[in-house]
Amino acid sequence: MERILYERVQETLYYEVMDNGLHVYVLPKPGFQKTYATFATKYGSVDNHFRVEGQQPIKVPDGIAHFLEHKMFEEPEGDIFATFSSNGASANAFTSFDQTVYLFSATERIQENLTTLINFVQHPYFTDENVEKEKGIIGQEINMYEDNPDWRSYFGLIEALYKVHPVHIDIAGTVQSISTITKETLYRCYEAFYHPSNMILFVVGGVDAAEVMELVRNNQAKKEYKPQGEIERIFDREPAAVAEPRREVKLAVSLPKLLFGFKEARVGLTGEQLLRHDLESKLMLELLFGSSTQLYQKLYDEGLISDSFGHEYNCTSQYAFSAIGGDTKDPDRLLARIREEVESIQQQGFSVEHFERARKKKIGGYLRTLNSPENIAHEFTRHRFRDSDFFQLLPVYESITLEDINRRLNDHIQWDQLAISLVVSP
Repeated sequence: MERILYERVQETLYYEVMDNGLHVYVLPKPGFQKTYATFATKYGSVDNHFRVEGQQPIKVPDGIAHFLEHKMFEEPEGDIFATFSSNGASANAFTSFDQTVYLFSATERIQENLTTLINFVQHPYFTDENVEKEKGIIGQEINMYEDNPDWRSYFGLIEALYKVHPVHIDIAGTVQSISTITKETLYRCYEAFYHPSNMILFVVGGVDAAEVMELVRNNQAKKEYKPQGEIERIFDREPAAVAEPRREVKLAVSLPKLLFGFKEARVGLTGEQLLRHDLESKLMLELLFGSSTQLYQKLYDEGLISDSFGHEYNCTSQYAFSAIGGDTKDPDRLLARIREEVESIQQQGFSVEHFERARKKKIGGYLRTLNSPENIAHEFTRHRFRDSDFFQLLPVYESITLEDINRRLNDHIQWDQLAISLVVSP
């Protein structure tokens, strides 16, 4: 067991790779009553075309990672949620573009709950009958989101930005795509992506690291896994241009919903380069559109935005884009005003004063995150799957300069890379 000391943030992390390749991290938090654990696989909705070393490539139905997540909670003896509940734990799971995470939080019976988490994720149970039943359940979920204006606005933007890359496909897939899923395909995906070497177990809270490691070590020693080679994720070439400049959907909304974003043509960054790129981009967007900026206040005073207005930035080695917007009474006027103001800022650059204030805000937010076991677990795993270290964000933030942010402003805000997603009333 390796001990990693992060002096700047006063955290001590314990790490061990099990014989079968499973990466286990434990972050003791003395004085914390709650323990939070995540068991995550580097497998998300975009991984629909892949090849495991030594095997033939396979293309699987859209939405299968999310479908697989749903099916993992079913056991021959019943629903695994009941087991967690009987041990005083709250359990859940989610699928994103690039990972699937199973989790629980509890204040008691941690060893029992941790054993339950590991065992059910490592024990798939798929039958023809339960797969067919799940298609109806997930189909209803898909249809429900079809009527959700916020969801339609968000995925409408991604569909407008990306033509080929599977990031533009709804995480749950479509009713048609999930109808082709079989138990054999589920097992094929499970065997490829749920191998311990592709997974991370993270435990944070009032725990003893040595006890957790011993429990996991003994648990994994009882299970047999054959070594597995690298997983090659296969993506067709994405055009540099946006798929379509403007998408519009009609739904019953009290005010139009506008989301716009910029698609970056530059991809391929990994590790620390990707981390720095991510932090610089988010800091730049905060300086542009944050609630304390002059631009935000101007738009608010003009009645073009409300407190629903926000921004986010998403990037991996395969894609990078921003998403900005909210409810507005006049989408076209809002876009025109934003372009006018942003072009002025691009010419002048950000001020030192505003830059320093925004950077301190980001650092403060990061330090507050370290008091939340849930946020630590999710952020650490997300960064680890991208070959970066969540506990090293502070020195990266401190090394970012005003020149870096002004450069990112002009690199990212390319008006010919703009896409717009609108949800308006019929």
